[in-house]
This record gives sequence, structure tokens and C-alpha cells, in this order.
Amino acid sequence: MSSSADHLGWLGGILDKSLMHINSQCTVDGKFMVSSLDDYQQAVFDLAVSTAELKCAEQYLEYSSAHTDFERNLADTFTAEVIANISSRLGRSPLDFGLTAVELAGDEACDLFCRNHLSNKHLAELGRQIVDREGSLGDRGLDEEKAMMAQTFHQFSVDVVAPLAEDIHRKDLIIPDDILNGLRELGCFGLSVPQRFGGLLPDDHEDSLGMIVVTEELSRASLGGAGSLITRPEIMARALLEGGTSEQKDQWLPRLASGELLCAIAITEPDYGSDVASMRLKATATDEGWILNGAKTWSTFAGKAGVLLTLARTDPDLSLGHKGLSLFMVEKPSTDDDKFEFVQESGGRLTGNAIPTIGYRGMHSFELFFDDFFIPASHVIGEGQGVGRGFYFTMRGFMGGRIQTAARACGVMQAAFETAIGYATDRKVFAKPVADYQLSLIKFARMGIYLGASRQFTYMVGKLMDAGHGQTEASLVKLFACKASEWITREGMQIHGGMGYAEETSASRYWLDARVLSIFEGTEETLALKVVGRSLVEGAI
Repeated sequence: MSSSADHLGWLGGILDKSLMHINSQCTVDGKFMVSSLDDYQQAVFDLAVSTAELKCAEQYLEYSSAHTDFERNLADTFTAEVIANISSRLGRSPLDFGLTAVELAGDEACDLFCRNHLSNKHLAELGRQIVDREGSLGDRGLDEEKAMMAQTFHQFSVDVVAPLAEDIHRKDLIIPDDILNGLRELGCFGLSVPQRFGGLLPDDHEDSLGMIVVTEELSRASLGGAGSLITRPEIMARALLEGGTSEQKDQWLPRLASGELLCAIAITEPDYGSDVASMRLKATATDEGWILNGAKTWSTFAGKAGVLLTLARTDPDLSLGHKGLSLFMVEKPSTDDDKFEFVQESGGRLTGNAIPTIGYRGMHSFELFFDDFFIPASHVIGEGQGVGRGFYFTMRGFMGGRIQTAARACGVMQAAFETAIGYATDRKVFAKPVADYQLSLIKFARMGIYLGASRQFTYMVGKLMDAGHGQTEASLVKLFACKASEWITREGMQIHGGMGYAEETSASRYWLDARVLSIFEGTEETLALKVVGRSLVEGAI
């Protein structure tokens, strides 16, 4: 009898053939033409999303094989969902993927597997189990150390973050010191800083999984009020560890680890978002350093931060692309205000204005304007050796940012899922609880399998990264989990009915927060087309 893994193996073969087809369309005289990919954007996007789903299902099956029938049922049902999704996606236009309808049909055993697991009866029964378990999806697969970390930060989130979360969102407040000081005491800001510099990261190995677990628990209480606080120091720490001088590491990393120095990232520009290589903020060399002129936007936490990790063009030759960029550490005073202006003794000026947003409140994202702003040479990461290498240092940090974003998505999904189950269990409509209706049960089943799959895929990628791999997988899991979080939080909001649209409940906050996840740390289109898609198609043989 064919297994779930066998069905995924067949599907993987279909995707491989499709990738080879696109590769052949972009190859001229044996040379792969990257520019030709733009002629096949929809197909490349669909293949990237499909690959993300396939890898997620493979990991969920592997995880479930060591657990109970309940976890295996969740993973098998998710696998059937993935097979149906990918078959439908490719089947809308099979010729674009170099496929025939016969190839996409699958065999009888696979069809039977999908029909059984996606039947209304099966999904409703699975939903009933999930509701009876109050949303528990079984063992998370964490070892004792990581389970303890999860419990510690979950308790902090319940005791400190959750009581403040709604006010932060509704009143658009800056993150209160109660949260910041509590996380400082827990060592939260040092999760990506090695112990030799005062952090919690072991000196001899990575611990991405620990960071993931903490991020997930904090995001469960509030994405903007706590869940995103680790990301910025992690990006800066990784950039310093990758390219900083010994003196820079000694000077900056202990301050990051203690939380004494809060940081923000200034990469995006008004005309350039995910196209990092095209950034234009101008850095002009002087005898003692550099003068910055230009603008950045969507710099989250830039007001409160004492340092801005800023990517600027140190070589005016635009044809150099990413090779003309360097990474600066821009020091500034911290402020809780929505607007700030910092004038140097030399006359250089840095101004910032917060951008009003519909969600993800607490950190505030800023537009920044640099006007003849001086930066000493010592504040270029890598100093002289780092000039022109800023893009690489930035990408090293962003890889961690993407897996963190997947963890944030898992936390927001978990919160929306639990809240929806609690509401549906208590709320009666037409004389019985909302949770007892078939439609609700099927919703909970599908929400549960996507949440469980996203979490296990995120954990797996964290382990890969700890082993020095996982760059493509970090983009895949970010692509998948963020799309899933938007849908799950939408369903959670819908289950609340009219109350889901009211600020009185947290359901609307989860949905508004989840919406940003597919946008920052690499938009889903850029990840699918320029990162994942390109890598998959170019590597297809």
C-alpha cells in the first residue's frame, strides 16, 4: 500500500519536471538567462509556493512519524491538502509547466488517500478532536531545554505582555518599559549574541531554534508589542559577527546583548523595497569618515533605537549594484516621540517621522532623512575591509530575520486559533455552541493542520540553520507560514462574527498584524520570484 510519503514523492517528481521545463525555456545555447524568468513569473511563483507546501508536508510527516495517531492524522490530512492544492494550481494551466493532464491525474491510491482525508466527515471528526483538546495539536517536538524556554517566555507573555497588548494596539503606544525591562532581565536581546560577548548564544554553536521558540511565544501575546523585538538585534549581531572587526564586536555586541542599546534597521528606501541591491542613500567619503545624504523608510523602532543599522551606497557607480554598498552603524538619541530631529555639531541632520499603520503597532516605523549626516569611519561594519561588502552582511542578518518572521507567524496563528476555539465553544447560536457546527469543525481542522505544519517546518529550518544550511528553506518557510497566518487569522476573525470586527476582541488585532508578515523581511513576490524561484529553476537539471 502506498504511503503518504510515496504520494509526496510522486508530486515532487511533477514539480521537478515543471522546473526543468521552465529552465529549458530560459536557457539559450547552454547558458541560463536569468532575465528570461520574468517572462514566466506566474509559473515561477506557483512553483515556488508549491515547493514550499511540499517541503512543509514532508517535514510534518517526518515529525509525526515519531508521535501519536493524532499527530499522524494531522500530518496525513495536511499532506492530502497539499496534494490537492498543488494539483489544482498546476492543473489550471498545465502547458505552462510542461505537463499533461494525464501526468497531473495521479494514481488511484493517491486519489483515494486525498478523498478520504479531505472528506467533510473526516475533517469534521478531526475538528472535533481539536476542539475537545482546546486547540492543542500534540507534542511540539521540543527537547527539555527548549520546552523550558517556551514555558518561561510564555509565562512572561501572559503576565506582562498580554495585559498591555490591546492598549498598545488601540492607542498606538510605543512599547512600555515594563516589557523592555522584563525582556532585558530574561536576556532576550542576547539570544543571537555569543556568550563571550555577554549574550546567551553558545560560543561553539548556533541556536536558531531557541530564538524561534522565544519569538513564537512573544508573538502569541503581541506581534508589535513584543514578538518583533528580537529581530533587529539579531540582524545587527549577525552582521557584526559576519563582517565586524574585533574592536567593533567588543564594543557593540555586549551592549546589544544587555538591551542597553536598542537598534533599528534602515534598509528600505522610498523607491526601493525588496530590491536591496538598488539602494541609493549616498555615502560620501571624507578624511575622517562618511557623509550620508538621502532617505530611508519603514525603519521600525527607529525612534526608540539608539543605533540604526543603515545600508548606503559608498560607490557612486550604480552599475556596481550590490557591490557598491556598505553597512553603517548610525548612533542617535533614543526617543518615544513620533517625530524626532537630531542635529550634529557639524550641522548634519537626521530627522524621522513615524508612519501611521493599521496594525503591527508598538514599535512604530519611520521615514528617515539624512542631511549631510556624518558617520565616523569606525562605524562602517568591517571598517576599511567592509566598504563595498554591506550587501553580504545585510543578507546574512536577513536570513535569520526570515526564519524569525516564520516564528512570528506561528505565534500569531496560535493566538488567533486558541481565541477562536474559546469563543466558538462559549458562544451559542441557534441553541448550540458555534464550535459544534460542522462548518466550524471543518474550519478548525484546516486551521489546525496549517498551524501545526507551519510550526514543524519552522523548527526544522531552525535546526538546518544551526548546522550551517537552510538559506533557501528559510525563504520557503517564511513564504508558507506568512500566507498561512493571514488566512488563519482571517478565519479566526470570521468565527467571531460581528465581534471579530470590533476592537473589543483581540481577533481583529491578530488579523491586522498578520497582514504585514508577507510584506516585510522580503515580500512574498520577491521571495517567490527572485530568491526561491530563481534558485529552484536555475538549479533544475
